[in-house]
Order: sequence, then C-alpha cells, then structure tokens
Amino acid sequence: MKWLLELFSSTLGRKLLVALTGIFLILFLAVHLAGNLQLLRDDGGRAFNVYAEFMSSNPLIQTVSKLNFFFILLHIVVTLLLAVKNRQARGPVGYAITSRKSSPWASRNMAVLGTLILIFIVIHLKDFYAQMHWGGVPTVNYDGKEVRDLYTLVGVWFAKDWYVALYCFCMAALAFHLWHGFASAFQTLGLNHMKYNPVIDFVGKSFAVIVPALFALIPLWMFFV
Repeated sequence: MKWLLELFSSTLGRKLLVALTGIFLILFLAVHLAGNLQLLRDDGGRAFNVYAEFMSSNPLIQTVSKLNFFFILLHIVVTLLLAVKNRQARGPVGYAITSRKSSPWASRNMAVLGTLILIFIVIHLKDFYAQMHWGGVPTVNYDGKEVRDLYTLVGVWFAKDWYVALYCFCMAALAFHLWHGFASAFQTLGLNHMKYNPVIDFVGKSFAVIVPALFALIPLWMFFV
C-alpha cells in the first residue's frame, strides 16, 4: 500500500491518474451520447424516457454512475495539483518564449477549459440530475408502466435560447479539451508508437469533434425543429 501512495503522490503517478480517469470519462461520454441521441427520435420522447428509466433503476448502471462522479472529482483535483506544481516549478517569471507549434492553444489552456466544463457539469446536474431525483417530475404511462417524463423536462430547458447557447459553448470547450487530452492520455500511459500514433491522433481528433458536435446538435435540433 505504501508504494501505491508514493506512486500517486508523485508527478508521474498523478499524470497516470489523470490519464486513467480521462479515458474512463471518454468512454462515459460515448455511452452518455448514445442515450441522449434518443431525444432526436420522433416518438414523443418514449425512447428517451424508457432509456432514462432503465439507466436510473439498474443497480450496475447506478454503481458506474457513482464511480463516474468520483472519477470526475479525482480528475479535477489531481489536474489542479499538477497545474500548481508546474507553476511552482516555472517560478514567478515563467517561460519567456512559448512555441505555439510545440505547445498548442488547447494544451496551454487545459485548466481554463476544464474549469468551463466543471461549471457546465454543476449546472447540468442542478437542472437535470437534481430535478430527476428530487424535482417531482411528472410521469407517463407506456404499456401499463409508469416512467418519469424526462423528455418534457429536457424540452423545457432546450426551449430557452440562452441555455442552448450556453450548452453549445460548453460543448466547444469540451471539444478543445478532448482535442489535446485524448492523445495525451494514451501518451502518458505509454500506449503510443510511431506506427500507430497517427491512428490514435486521428481517432482522438475525430472523437473531439464528432462527440461534442452531436451533443450540441441535440439542443439545437429541439430548439429549432
């Protein structure tokens, strides 16, 4: 146990934690998107409501959900610790010259992007997760089974232009965060090689564009269509 504590109190260990939690959160995003895309089906919200009911009542899914909250907090805390340590290492003057080619904008602003995403998560949990569990959401009946009408709850928020704009802005921040973070996680874990680095880079950048874009498509579609 001592070697484990020493590992994760070191810079290398903390980078490993950020990478591992980051990969878990990337997988969560893919699964979460698959469920949210049910909102685009022209069935009055039935598919989404049934999906949401299953996700909120399945013990295994709920366990993974609690782990997800833990990993989000761990990812944030460890990233902040690394950022503080890096700033202390640079000293009060910092680097006189920063190469934009060797240090892209996203990599230089991961803390800012992460903060924007954190703010979005808090708002998202307040407006949806908290309302789902404690907000007295009305129910609908499907084949004799009562389920919560979360589709209507989502529709209420996605009918607000400012909320749709905020959602899309935060998805843009997520895209930039993933643009650097996806490949960086594989590099930190040593899962990079000259032969397949281009594949990792392509998959990472594709994921960083497609997934946030599809998330943003949902409120735009519900607002305009």
